[in-house]
Amino acid sequence: MNKIKTIDQALDYVKDGMTIAVGGFLGVGTPEKLIDAVIAKGIKNITLICNDTAFPDRGVGKWVVNKNVSKVITSHIGTNPESGRQMNAGELEVELVPQGTLAERVRAAGAGLGGVLTPTGIGTIVEQGKQKLTIDGKDYLLELALKADVALIKGSIVDKKGNAYYSKSSRNFNTLMATAADRVIIEAEKLVEVGEIDPSDVMTPSIFVDVIVE
Repeated sequence: MNKIKTIDQALDYVKDGMTIAVGGFLGVGTPEKLIDAVIAKGIKNITLICNDTAFPDRGVGKWVVNKNVSKVITSHIGTNPESGRQMNAGELEVELVPQGTLAERVRAAGAGLGGVLTPTGIGTIVEQGKQKLTIDGKDYLLELALKADVALIKGSIVDKKGNAYYSKSSRNFNTLMATAADRVIIEAEKLVEVGEIDPSDVMTPSIFVDVIVE
């Protein structure tokens, strides 16, 4: 099956009201062309799962500025003033999740688990509304798995089957997001033939990738 599509073809899978997971860390490793295409298509009411809301002019921060997002599940919003403004104005719902917990919730979805138990957040506002369990005398919060309808990720080198390599810190949340969505669209910085990536360098196997955009 040919997974290579144009951006317009890839965005046929992205609809209003979807939950979308996006790889990246402060814009590093974020699929900027796909981000811009979502804005151009006017897709709205997105529930966004991401590490952070980047900057107003970079990464998913552009979605926040353009009001494509109605809710964001993230670990911090401080680098994008517009995120905080919209949150305080009641225009954007923000669920702040400790960064390690966010990663584990996404990983749990990718592993087919219902959630994870963590002591992080005990005794803080993080525990509000969550189930608390005591195991061997220690309290834990049950944090539910986070799964998306679509994941948008970016690979430094991607072969035509969808095997992906990420350069240095651009790997960040991309590998996790690739496992935890019904459909995964990868933006390839460089597209190569199958076999050109050393198997030892494959960080996201092709089985996780549905659509490739060059």
